[in-house]
Amino acid sequence: MFKFEHSEYFYAFLAIPIMLLLVLWYFVSRRKKLKRLGDETLVKELIPYSSRRKRILKVVLFVLGFSSLILALCNLQTGSKLTEVKREGADIIVCLDVSNSMLAQDLSPNRLTRAKYALEKMINMLEGDRLGLVIFAGEAYVQLPITTDYNAAKMFLSSINTNMLPVQGTNVEAAIEKASESFGSDEGKNRAIILITDGEDHSQEAIEAAEKAGRKNIMINTIGIGSENGVPIPLIENGIVKGYRKDREGQTVVTKLNSDLLKTIASKANGVYVQASQADLGLNAVLDKIGELDKAQLESKMYSDYEDQFQWFLGLALILFFIEFLISERASEWYKKLNLFGNAIK
Repeated sequence: MFKFEHSEYFYAFLAIPIMLLLVLWYFVSRRKKLKRLGDETLVKELIPYSSRRKRILKVVLFVLGFSSLILALCNLQTGSKLTEVKREGADIIVCLDVSNSMLAQDLSPNRLTRAKYALEKMINMLEGDRLGLVIFAGEAYVQLPITTDYNAAKMFLSSINTNMLPVQGTNVEAAIEKASESFGSDEGKNRAIILITDGEDHSQEAIEAAEKAGRKNIMINTIGIGSENGVPIPLIENGIVKGYRKDREGQTVVTKLNSDLLKTIASKANGVYVQASQADLGLNAVLDKIGELDKAQLESKMYSDYEDQFQWFLGLALILFFIEFLISERASEWYKKLNLFGNAIK
């Protein structure tokens, strides 16, 4: 197994097409200037040791060296041994609302971003627990199956946005059912759902889904995020608020926290309800409640040790840059005399 420690440096590869375009522009511009000096054949006779092949070779070596340097910065890591690790912990699935109402800015910078910040901190606090992610709006979708790989959890969490699901709404019932299914057939008492939403679902089916989960010994803790007074939902383009969402009658849409629903869901499934604030999303209280569960011994196979491999790519980059530095753009006189490719080296 392998992974890259700093995958964000892959964006540096975007510079390569730009460099190649600049080189192409240089070659075309150079050729036009030479043509202005006179007949192309005569000009080549006047500069017999100019080698286009060497110029191209230098470009190829530089691009390969630059690519190797990027891979060195990304730091490829390989798993050195596979071990079976036994942990004691709970199975936790976070159900995160990604409907448009989560863009409301009653929490700074908005509800969804604030929830993601807090969840990342929560992941850093986990020890031995397994974690899964379910996102929902008008429908629910498993973003990350339950796992002990916290780095993967943070990576998937960072990619979550309100454009991921095509159907809008706040289908809390679908989220609870999808999370319950994701636990599998295990009937242990170590399973918990953390439901983070503004709760704009007024259907009885959400409460029935919570009761069903409670009968399966699945704890549901709810976090209400937003204002009970209601705030408008912004329309954002390129990070700038351009206006607010309106209904078919042209009235501004206001999103309100439905705390009553979330309190009922928590009570039906032996959990707690917490209302998020700017200072505290409430995850600490939820984790304390989850800590009351019987912790099961979990077994998972994972690569326990990783070895850095960046030095190979760094060494290759230095070698390629050194060779590129040594190569002159001029064709050597002894090579010219070999006359392997005709009278002129192009």
